[in-house]
Amino acid sequence: MKFTELKNDLQNGARSIYLLEGDDAYFRMKGEDMIKSAFVSMPELNFTVMDGAALKGNSLTALVSAIESVPFMSEKRIVKVTEFHPSDAEYEKYLKKTFDNFPRETILLIVNSEGKKGVELKRKACVTFVDCNCADEETVAKWAYITLRNAGVSASVEVCTLIARYCRCNMSRVALEVEKIIDYKKEGELTREEADALVYKDNDYRIYEMTNAVARRDFDTFSAIEAELCRKAGDETAVLSGLFSYFKNLLTVFESGGSDRQLSELLKMKEYGVKKSREQARAIGSDKLKNLTAEIYTALAEIKCGNLTPQSALQAVNCKIFFT
Repeated sequence: MKFTELKNDLQNGARSIYLLEGDDAYFRMKGEDMIKSAFVSMPELNFTVMDGAALKGNSLTALVSAIESVPFMSEKRIVKVTEFHPSDAEYEKYLKKTFDNFPRETILLIVNSEGKKGVELKRKACVTFVDCNCADEETVAKWAYITLRNAGVSASVEVCTLIARYCRCNMSRVALEVEKIIDYKKEGELTREEADALVYKDNDYRIYEMTNAVARRDFDTFSAIEAELCRKAGDETAVLSGLFSYFKNLLTVFESGGSDRQLSELLKMKEYGVKKSREQARAIGSDKLKNLTAEIYTALAEIKCGNLTPQSALQAVNCKIFFT
């Protein structure tokens, strides 16, 4: 199930084994909090945390022992294991019997930031998989809308979508920015101008805006964002490096036949970012991306060789982007 479905599922009672897995730390943290608050009394006595990396081979008997322990003055106890990736052989030898005949008094909470080689726990019938990967723009905007509304602040779908985009759909950042807005507004309507002023736009988003401006041939917007990034970084070389990395990723996404999930792992990006990169890459085109990547690489090399100053190199790249 998706993380957004977890709240309703908990109302139907506890599952034996939850696997919270994905790249969004906010979803993993909130999922754990929701499960703990729903089923455990006195967590100081009925909540145990174990390091999955240390549970190898015969040490898995310690996990089985913890699972089979009874709760203290509570109907349930939770055993949490972080970054848990047992092999198929370890699962069959140490875990299968317990997982298939799980004690009713215990909940096993497995929290992984990513899937790794080993037994595919999420495909086991006894495991309830909760997808904690970065949510899409619509889901994040909806979360922001409902959270603001519940706090007495009204905001349009357009404004909430902007908040999601500014934060690149990173829920940890979205949650902080929404909390900041609530503290500032207290009540009333949040305007687009206020969202622009209050929500921090990270560098990835600003470079994303810059590349969108390239596709639209919007030199004024491109220049304004570039000047802002240069002021923040204090170094034109850093901006050039950011542009090179971004255009290189766009070219990789454009020419690769891999899925969003495969490319997100290859490029160390969120799946949502890969999806948006595809849209941008199509708008710019393969030939243009190849030329821009080569030109920026050459400019960076000229800076290192002392043939160009960072300022001159950036100006040369701007000319190649818009005027050739």
